[in-house]
Amino acid sequence: MKLSEIIDGLNSEQSQSVTLDNDQNALILAGAGSGKTRVLTHRIAYLVTQKNIHIDAILAVTFTNKAALEMRERLGLLLRRPIRSMWVGTFHGLAHRLLRAHPIEANLSAQFQILDQQDQFRIVKRLMKENQIDESKYPVRKIQWFINQQKDEGIRPTDIDPGYNYFVKQSVRVFELYEAHCIANDLIDFAELLVRSYELLKNNTELLSHYKNRFEHILIDEFQDTNTIQYKWIKLISSGQNQVFCVGDDDQSIYGWRGAKIENIQKLETDFHPIQTIRLEQNYRSTGNILGASNALIANNSNRLGKSLWTDSGDGEPIDVYEARTETDEADFVASTIQKYIDEGASPNEFAILYRSNAQSRAFEERLIKYNIPYIIYGGLRFFERSEIKDALCYLRLMENSSDNVAFERVVNFPTRGIGNATVEKVREFARDNHTNLFQAANAVVPTLATRAANALTSFIQLIEQMNDDAKHLELSEKVAYLIKASGLINHYSNDKTDKAGSKKENLEELIAAAKQYNHEEDSDMNEVLGFISLASLDSSGDTNAPVNQNVQLMTIHSAKGLEFPYVFLTGMEEDLFPSRQSKDEPHLMDEERRLCYVGMTRAMKKLTLSFAVKRFLHGQSLYAYPSRFLDEIPSQYLNTIKQKYGATQQNYTEDDIFNQDIAPESNGQLSVGATVKHAKFGFGTVLNFEGDGDSARVQIKFKQAGTKWLISSYANLEFV
Repeated sequence: MKLSEIIDGLNSEQSQSVTLDNDQNALILAGAGSGKTRVLTHRIAYLVTQKNIHIDAILAVTFTNKAALEMRERLGLLLRRPIRSMWVGTFHGLAHRLLRAHPIEANLSAQFQILDQQDQFRIVKRLMKENQIDESKYPVRKIQWFINQQKDEGIRPTDIDPGYNYFVKQSVRVFELYEAHCIANDLIDFAELLVRSYELLKNNTELLSHYKNRFEHILIDEFQDTNTIQYKWIKLISSGQNQVFCVGDDDQSIYGWRGAKIENIQKLETDFHPIQTIRLEQNYRSTGNILGASNALIANNSNRLGKSLWTDSGDGEPIDVYEARTETDEADFVASTIQKYIDEGASPNEFAILYRSNAQSRAFEERLIKYNIPYIIYGGLRFFERSEIKDALCYLRLMENSSDNVAFERVVNFPTRGIGNATVEKVREFARDNHTNLFQAANAVVPTLATRAANALTSFIQLIEQMNDDAKHLELSEKVAYLIKASGLINHYSNDKTDKAGSKKENLEELIAAAKQYNHEEDSDMNEVLGFISLASLDSSGDTNAPVNQNVQLMTIHSAKGLEFPYVFLTGMEEDLFPSRQSKDEPHLMDEERRLCYVGMTRAMKKLTLSFAVKRFLHGQSLYAYPSRFLDEIPSQYLNTIKQKYGATQQNYTEDDIFNQDIAPESNGQLSVGATVKHAKFGFGTVLNFEGDGDSARVQIKFKQAGTKWLISSYANLEFV
């Protein structure tokens, strides 16, 4: 392959990044829509074809499984050959591959299982119950979050000094119990994948030396999203002889709440010195107005590495800013605008409605249904997280390894076969006392059970053994097809009255297709079944799985990262909602909120619309709001303000809207019909009528929360709004 084929179509900064010297560390500061994925893949193609670097000497780290798959496909096309053996994947995927290749050195068996969030939650909950730790004082989710947070920092229970903090003391106790349980049962959770693989290399000099020498080039995408343990992992594997090529954008660091450290990208200069920084500032996605507004907004953040996006595709339309009365009005404006564009020939999948909080989606859904516009909520349950898929995979896990306790617990009585909680508790107790797995314990306790329970448990044991024997010589997809039938799952879900659409049965059939498409060569360090099970576990940890088809897409701004749409509606631009109330007194949190707004704005290719509501009903209460400070930070030259003419769309406000000004005013002193008032007990309301004079005068008010009431004017102490 000629060099011209690799750099053809790249701009000068992209070309400079791709063709950097072999022995140089680099930070590619890649702005939104600046073609960073292209730079990464072309860099690898350059190293392989022009510098004769073997594909196995390159380690490429992506932020999502989807990005890893896309990189493989693009590289395969560029190099005109498959690149299956190359180490490309997420941090979790690569750590998993490392542990599968060296389980003994990592103090694991070759059959170790990966726990997902649900499995982890169930184990923590049960351990707390068994050890009389009160859930009402120490919520399971908080303890689970605490454990994962420590692991993201590379911290073990023995490293923590709780001092006089009783919550931390109890959390550490559960952490210790949980670690002991995982070690005894050969379990690894997502955070543990990284910690254990880091410790594996750190504690094995020979192994570390092997990988340092093997990986001549380490490329990391979305570097601004790395957490503490991921940064330590990269630092450890970097020898000073191999080259580190980091691609990231400090302006798009929006995952601080889940452990990402923006300072990692700022530490590169000292930890990987000397390092060359190249800025990719030409944007191929958005119009000049969208970029000008986005640049102005993000310039309000301090401690930036600094860059300014530009485009040669023209200014485009100004950004519309819509002032809505309520969230209903906002949703109606968005839906009717989308309908107008669709009538003019646009497709529903060209539109994205972005919001700060999932709770905002309801109003948009209602209006889209009213306008008969198809939509999907992006970020729903991923395929491998669905209950029916997890059921099937647990049968597959038990067939492969009968000592898998997590799988045993999930399917021992599913579909229902008459094995009650009391029986399962006896099995657990025997396993604990005799240091054995649940399957062996089940065999042992059968003689001690009542006839009915003994028969039910024996039938389950025989079922698993029979399934294991029957499926031994089948292909992976045939095994999956066999197990969903033999286990009774397909029959159970076919007769499930709650699944009217039959989607659960269809999902089980889709699992057979997934097994057929599984490419074992990419996970050749383990057997095929184990590889497929691991793929399913890792897949459920990362990417959102939602088909686009012909649907408007609704999602949080966090979910929109890495995506782009011709038309974007960035909604709920109000103080205390966006930026969130929690960020108000913390400058670093406010900076992250601003980066989140920047990410939302730069998703738009052609048209960006910002909207806010003067009043919003959210989390069970009516809130009056000020427009977001972010709107004030965008220069007016980029904006086109649209104000709702109050009363113009009265049909949208059937809920006693306090802004309703359509009643003919009739005055009584300071009060007039249609005026907005506030009562100390009943809240905000609208004046409807008057009766009587003097001290006995009464006023009729429609209150938003309390309904319609007659009050004596002189005692009501009404405030005028």
